[in-house]
Amino acid sequence: MPAGGFSVSAPAGVEFEAKITPIVIISCIMAATGGLMFGYDVGISGGVTSMDDFLIEFFPTVYRKKHEDKESNYCKYDNQGLQLFTSSLYLAGLTATFFASYTTRNLGRRLTMLIAGVFFIIGVIFNGAAQNLAMLIVGRILLGCGVGFANQAVPLFLSEIAPTRIRGGLNILFQLNVTIGILFANLINYGTSKIHPWGWRLSLSLAGIPALLLTLGALFVTDTPNSLIERGHLEEGKRVLKKIRGTENVDPEFNEIVEASRIAHEVKHPFRNLLLRRNRPQLVIAVLLQIFQQFTGINAIMFYAPVLFNTLGFKSDASLYSAVITGAVNVLSTLVSVYSVDKVGRRLLLLEAGVQMFFSQAIIAVILGIKVTDHSDNLSHGWAIIVVVLVCTFVSSFAWSWGPLGWLIPSETFPLETRSAGQSVTVCVNLLFTFVIAQAFLSMLCHMKYGIFAFFSGWVLIMSVFVLFLLPETKNVPIEEMTERVWKQHWFWKRFVDDDEHTLNGDAEKNGVNLS
Repeated sequence: MPAGGFSVSAPAGVEFEAKITPIVIISCIMAATGGLMFGYDVGISGGVTSMDDFLIEFFPTVYRKKHEDKESNYCKYDNQGLQLFTSSLYLAGLTATFFASYTTRNLGRRLTMLIAGVFFIIGVIFNGAAQNLAMLIVGRILLGCGVGFANQAVPLFLSEIAPTRIRGGLNILFQLNVTIGILFANLINYGTSKIHPWGWRLSLSLAGIPALLLTLGALFVTDTPNSLIERGHLEEGKRVLKKIRGTENVDPEFNEIVEASRIAHEVKHPFRNLLLRRNRPQLVIAVLLQIFQQFTGINAIMFYAPVLFNTLGFKSDASLYSAVITGAVNVLSTLVSVYSVDKVGRRLLLLEAGVQMFFSQAIIAVILGIKVTDHSDNLSHGWAIIVVVLVCTFVSSFAWSWGPLGWLIPSETFPLETRSAGQSVTVCVNLLFTFVIAQAFLSMLCHMKYGIFAFFSGWVLIMSVFVLFLLPETKNVPIEEMTERVWKQHWFWKRFVDDDEHTLNGDAEKNGVNLS
């Protein structure tokens, strides 16, 4: 595979020479299998929890409610234990993130991905062999630990190893693999739902394939130059930089990474440093992007797609089939983002998707409000097709916007001294709100009924206004230049960066220190 060359802009007229080398592409593909595992875990639970054999084994109460005519269409799956099966993974991931921040900074991105792979493999064994609910939940918790470590390390790895000009596209490989994992999970659930009584075990056990891919990938990829230099391995960092950039002329980029690393080492408490005024723009945007990403309602749909379609009156096979369709749309639409994110930019994708998501969810709410009551018959064939098309419209817009960009933007905006801590907070907030949605959605569906879609569409409107006024464009800006070229130029955020610098300069003058 030939390497394609281009130059990446750097400060003061210097240009970083960089080629798209095979090792970069291969490393990014192997690292992004962490997304494959995450996506599989997201997609598999919804299909499994709609299988009668699984419900009979672990949730007989839900099985009886599902087949009782007197139960409301919207409330058949309203069970806290069933929701805990799905959501426990994200609560565990939330806890693991704090440990993953330490390993990412002190042991490297590569070793953190390896730890994630080991957690995934052990979790898969517990789930596939589960004999009771406790064993099932323990398996999900172990998978959650893997998610915490993988989601911490993989986006950083991808952002740091990729040349600036294609950083967005390569970083979105993580989200692309998440969508592929969801699609695979839906396809496998569709097949295993016909295998009685152990089809659900096969669904859960096949998660071992992406788990092995991530573990093997972590054994063979090289760590990023940023991570090696940050840990004091300067010569090895320079050697790796030459290898991944495909050129001997790496001194300008190497020197900038070394300088960023020096500044990073002066920060003894990165989490405390995150709260400094000058770091507030990155922190606020990272946190809000994660909250908004979950309140689009996407995970409610992707976790529980088969359950949701069942609720709307689709038969079991039809509900799984519809989930496969939405999964395929998810994958194809993420490819749009891979192609366009470094061309049209982050803001345009988010704003266009906001319009598409708002109208698709609002129309779904109207259709369900008219056509699906507590005890009505199933949706007619025509209306069912319209609902699936609208869900696909929503999923497609999310897949080329809030899905990948919710991870990309935080990973590329934090300076090196707070990057690991910032990524930790990003993952932590994402998993916290993923847990909240996973644990609450089926109960919300029961109580709010069709209004749940109006609820999420309202949030889409709020987040689109936020993007319009407060989210700066980061397309083609080198990571180490974000402060100068993004935050100091933004109409709102520049006051935080400038004011903090004035404060630092004032304190230095009082102490007789010259910062110039």
